[in-house]
Amino acid sequence: MNAQDVRWTAEQVLALAPDDTSRKAGAKLGGAGPWSATGGSASGAVWGMCKGSGSTPYRTVVDLSGPAYTCSCPSRKFPCKHALGLLLLWSAEGFGDPAEAPDWAGGWLAARAAKAAARTAPAKPVDAEAARKRAERRAARIDAGVTELEQRLADLLRGGLAGQEQAGYGAWEETAARMVDAQAPGLAARARELGTIPSSGAGWPGRMLEECGLLHLLDRAWLGVSGLPEPLAATVRARVGLTAAAEGAAAVRDHWLVLGQYDTVSADGRLITRRIWLRGRDSGRTALVLDFGPPGRPPQLALPVGLVLEAEARFRAGSAGLRADLGERYAAPAPHHGPPPGVRPGAALDAYGTALLEDPWLESWPVVLEGVVPVPGELGWRLADPEAGEALPVRTAGGRPAPAGLWQLAALSGGGPVTVFGECGHRGFTPLTAWQPGSAEPVALG
Repeated sequence: MNAQDVRWTAEQVLALAPDDTSRKAGAKLGGAGPWSATGGSASGAVWGMCKGSGSTPYRTVVDLSGPAYTCSCPSRKFPCKHALGLLLLWSAEGFGDPAEAPDWAGGWLAARAAKAAARTAPAKPVDAEAARKRAERRAARIDAGVTELEQRLADLLRGGLAGQEQAGYGAWEETAARMVDAQAPGLAARARELGTIPSSGAGWPGRMLEECGLLHLLDRAWLGVSGLPEPLAATVRARVGLTAAAEGAAAVRDHWLVLGQYDTVSADGRLITRRIWLRGRDSGRTALVLDFGPPGRPPQLALPVGLVLEAEARFRAGSAGLRADLGERYAAPAPHHGPPPGVRPGAALDAYGTALLEDPWLESWPVVLEGVVPVPGELGWRLADPEAGEALPVRTAGGRPAPAGLWQLAALSGGGPVTVFGECGHRGFTPLTAWQPGSAEPVALG
């Protein structure tokens, strides 16, 4: 079976859109009217020429194995509306028998293949002594930054939290900048997060004290990292900002189901982080793949929920074994039929508790719940398991999901049990994706 025989749904295509404007514009181009010279290859690429306002049609190519996109239009969005329209047309009608790509499409596809081959080529030898000296210099700078941060926390607790609402965000932003200078981006992010807590609503002093305690724990762990067991030491280094590369890790080849995808914006608004959750069909492992982009330009990596891709994943050390980089891919993503197996609320809490042993700073743990019913109440929403008599409170902080997403989940349930994927943490469960009983199609909760 070639890649053209397994088409995506319209919902999975539109999930790639970087914003609502692109989604609506792409939907208008999903018919055959403006398109000509459409086609697809057996290896997983589609192309076409879209008539626009000018005399020359836009040339659009999509590599389904990425997915990756190129278009001759001037848009800076990825994918642009023409790529979305081309994919919608392909998902609805297909492009017939596989064909050889025309020159204007084949050149871009060949360049992508060459880059992929270059990434798998043997790396140049590393100067071990130079690398050791660089690591020592960076560790010394982080030591100095951690010492300064500990003094900042001591001053805060000595003076009390009451004045933090009036103090504003500026002091913590200055502290974060100092941590950036110390080459500890993880500490900088936590300092910025502390600066946002006083304006986060009722109960903020308790939350700030919690975060101060976790930050102090991280500081002390870094200063004693040489005496920690290696798995915990790797987690501490990752939390501080020394994220280990995945090149040396063993590759896990599997059929990875895309469980969820969403974007977050950093506290200073300078970075968009895309979180993509995957689960291996054979290994059973869950992987978190991250991609980044500046404001106004979402990350390019996009994997619609419900697709399965056969690929290698290389897991980085630390962070409870979740963070992974995608390596070689062996086929274009294809739809998955039916929800993955899940657990009950009690087992979800047990899994999160076990993960905390490896990473005390872990906010949440990815879990698929099965047989739960969304229930609104005076104290907020809950996901209840009528059979086991267990329930998890639903967390809506940070806008995931929005209130509309909760009612969307309730509508899917219709009062009956559903399967839900989300993040289970100490502040509750954040639902991200749901499967309606009797339906194989996942629904991303917005």
